[in-house]
Amino acid sequence: MNVTKNILIPFFLPSALLAGAVGLVVAAGWLRLDFAVLLAAPLVIQAHVWAAVAAVVLGAGQLLAVKGSASHRALGYAWVALMLAAAISAIFIREINDGSFSFIHLFVPLTLAGLLGLVLHARAARVTRHKWLAAALFFGALITPGLFAFVPGRLMWHVFFGA
Repeated sequence: MNVTKNILIPFFLPSALLAGAVGLVVAAGWLRLDFAVLLAAPLVIQAHVWAAVAAVVLGAGQLLAVKGSASHRALGYAWVALMLAAAISAIFIREINDGSFSFIHLFVPLTLAGLLGLVLHARAARVTRHKWLAAALFFGALITPGLFAFVPGRLMWHVFFGA
């Protein structure tokens, strides 16, 4: 296995670039990171955030990595597990609507159905469908709902931009 091509470039490079970009933005004073706000949140929210963040990093690496290898398959199952953790934990996060579901919860069944399809397509060697669905899940079920977390007044807004 070529460690540089399979692991270093697809996983550590995006992580380093993201960390560097956040570091520059914080140093410039545009962000005021306050992880105490996140750590004061209920445990289910903390679990959801960490699963989603890990899924973003791992998913970005998977999209850039060499496909078809044993490491791609193993990391793909890890990504599915992280996505499941993020989706299932989201069911129990209902602070925004006084205990009721919000529109963002529509992503939960879409994510679960998409993950099932992703695994089934991969196991049946339907590479094109698997590839399309992986990208659709990454952007449509992870990045898009993640952006809603940064709406002013929501938790991630407070973590990154203060009160």
